[in-house]
Amino acid sequence: MTNNDIFKKLRVALMLRDDEIVEILKLVDFKISKSELGAFFRKEDHPNYMECKDQILRNFLNGLVLHLRGTKENPKNPGEVLSKKTAATKSEKPKPVYKAIQRKKMDNDISQVKYKNKKKS
Repeated sequence: MTNNDIFKKLRVALMLRDDEIVEILKLVDFKISKSELGAFFRKEDHPNYMECKDQILRNFLNGLVLHLRGTKENPKNPGEVLSKKTAATKSEKPKPVYKAIQRKKMDNDISQVKYKNKKKS
């Protein structure tokens, strides 16, 4: 299992977006752009794929510890941090279904159309 696989699995398991990962890395004074980060999550055969080195994964894990546990001066409860994250995603409104929007816009007063050609059976 490569560092890229570990990074991908942590991202999915913790439901982290790219901007949140950048913020976590900033906690340990490690600066990285979203485009560099996106290169780690690409398929290996993609031309812009980049291998995640040990230093980047180490800094992410250290930042994740600070993000979830906090510092000695300002400790956090990891369960509360994660529950806030899941509560925020559940409270978001689901996007309306496109077909339902089309049906609302459709005029229901149109009479049924009669075709001249009969169906062949």
